[in-house]
Amino acid sequence: MRLLDPLFTTDKMREIFVDTNRLQRMLDFEAALARALARAEVAPQSSVAPVEAQCKSNLYSHEAIASAAALAGNLAIPLVKELTALVAKSDEKAAGLVHFGATSQDVIDTGLVLQLRDAFDCTEQDLARLSSVLRRLTTEHKATLLAGRTWMQQASPITLGLKFANWLDAIERHRERLVQMRRRVEVLQFGGAVGTLAALGNAGPRVAEGLAQDLKLALPEVAWHAQRDRFAEVATIYGLLAGTLGKIARDISLMSQTEIGEAAEPSAPGRGGSSTLPHKRNPVGCSVVLAAAIRVPGLVSTMLSAMVQEHERGLGGWQAEWETLPEICMLTSGALSHLVQILERLKIHQDAMGRNLDAAHGLLMAEAIAMALAKHIGKMPAHQLIERASHQAIESGKLFREVLVNEKEISKYLSSREIDQLLDAKNYTGSAQVMIDCVLNSAKKH
Repeated sequence: MRLLDPLFTTDKMREIFVDTNRLQRMLDFEAALARALARAEVAPQSSVAPVEAQCKSNLYSHEAIASAAALAGNLAIPLVKELTALVAKSDEKAAGLVHFGATSQDVIDTGLVLQLRDAFDCTEQDLARLSSVLRRLTTEHKATLLAGRTWMQQASPITLGLKFANWLDAIERHRERLVQMRRRVEVLQFGGAVGTLAALGNAGPRVAEGLAQDLKLALPEVAWHAQRDRFAEVATIYGLLAGTLGKIARDISLMSQTEIGEAAEPSAPGRGGSSTLPHKRNPVGCSVVLAAAIRVPGLVSTMLSAMVQEHERGLGGWQAEWETLPEICMLTSGALSHLVQILERLKIHQDAMGRNLDAAHGLLMAEAIAMALAKHIGKMPAHQLIERASHQAIESGKLFREVLVNEKEISKYLSSREIDQLLDAKNYTGSAQVMIDCVLNSAKKH
C-alpha cells in the first residue's frame, strides 16, 4: 500500500526504508566484510574487487529474492546465494569467500542499523527545525494571554508562550534521548552462527574490528543476536516522540475548533477542504500526527514483545521486527514533518484568545480572588466562600465581579479596586515568564 505514503511519511524516510535500500545496505555489509577479510589476511586482496562489483542492488531481482525469502525464512539467504553466483562468474575463488564467517542475522541486523543511522540523521534535522520554530514562537508570545485549561475546562490564565515552552521543553528532551540512543544503537552485528565467530578462528576479532571501522559503526563487546534491547530502544524513543507530537497536535486541533478559534493550520490550495462542506478548513496536518500517535504505540508493543527470544537466535521475535521498526520510524517521521510545517506558519488569533478569557465573565480568576482572600481568613474558608460566589454567578447569570463586590464577607476584606486588579488576567500568570526564560536558555545549549 503505497498510495498513502505521501500522507503518512516523508520522501527521505521512504527512500531510507525502501526495498532497494534494504538490499543495498545488506550488500554494503557483504562488501565491507570482503574488505575486512582481506585486511585480516583471511582472504586474498584479489577477492575484494569481484565481490564489490556485485554489491549493487540494481543487479538483483527484488521479486525473485522476495519469493525465495518466503521459502528460506529471510532475505539474506537468497541474496547471499545470488551474490555468490554472480561473483563466481568472474572469480570462483572470490565466490568461495562471500559471506565468510557471517550468518544471515549479521547481514540483516547490520543492514538495518545502517538504515537507522540515516533515519536518525533525518530525525535530528527535523527535530532541530521544530526546536527552532518553537523557540521563535515561545519568544514572540511570552506575554500573550491565554486561558489555561484543565479537564477540558477553563482554569486560570497562562501565556501562549508558556504553552509553546512546554512543547519546546519536551522536544529538547527527545533531542537529547536521540543523541544518547545513537551511541548504543549504531553498532555492528557480527557473530557468526552462535555469536562466537568460530568459523574465523583466531582472526574473528580482527575481522570484526575491521568490519566495524569500514562501516563506521561501533564494535560491541559481544554479538547481540538474541539481545534486542537496542532495536527496542529505537522503537520506544520514537514512540515517546510520536506521543509528544500527538499531544501538540491535539492542543492545536482543540484550539482550532470553531467555538474556540484561537489557532489554525496554515492554508494552502487543496489543503484541509471538505468533499461536501465548502466552508470547512479541516486540521489535516494534525490528523496525520494524531494518527501516528495512535498507530505507533501498538507497534512499539510489538517490538517490546519481540525481545523475549530463545537462546542464541530468536524464532519469530526477530522476524517480527523486520517490518515493524521501519514502520515506526516512517510514521513518526511523517508526523514530525507535518508538525514542523504546521508550526512554521501557524495562524494565531489573539483576539479570540482575549474573547475566550472573558467568556466565563470573570470566573477564570476565581483562584486569584480566593488566594487573596485566604491571606485574611485562611485557605479553606476562602476557597469555600469563592466557590459559593462562583456558583451564584453561574446560576444567576451575573458577572462574577458583581457577585464579589456585593458579598459582604468578601468586600469586608477586598475593596472594589483590589477586586478589579485581581480580575485582570495579566496580573495572575505567576512565574510563567521565569519558566519560559529557563526553557529558552536551556534550549540554546543545543
